[in-house]
Amino acid sequence: MTPAISTTLTGGAASPPVSMGYSVGNPVPPWKSSLDAMCDALDLEGTALPLLTRRRNEDCLSDEVYAAVPFPERQLLALAHSLIARSVIDEAALAERMAVVRARLEGH
Repeated sequence: MTPAISTTLTGGAASPPVSMGYSVGNPVPPWKSSLDAMCDALDLEGTALPLLTRRRNEDCLSDEVYAAVPFPERQLLALAHSLIARSVIDEAALAERMAVVRARLEGH
């Protein structure tokens, strides 16, 4: 597990507190549609991560590494893990972007 991903896990699931903080009744986090679109794009192109490979890896990581994490976050973490492991995305850039998003959500 990468440091950026394990940092995310120590904070717990992000969607319930965020949704409650903004009086949002829908428990599905707002980033879920972007995650689905990213997975669809990866599946369509299949160049960075072939569809069946990505799905198998995601299922395996979800069951073995991220089992204690709620569903939408588990899917996101498994995808990030797969993309970092294949050098599709850089972990330092991901950690930096996560800090920017977290600061925005926390109002800093």
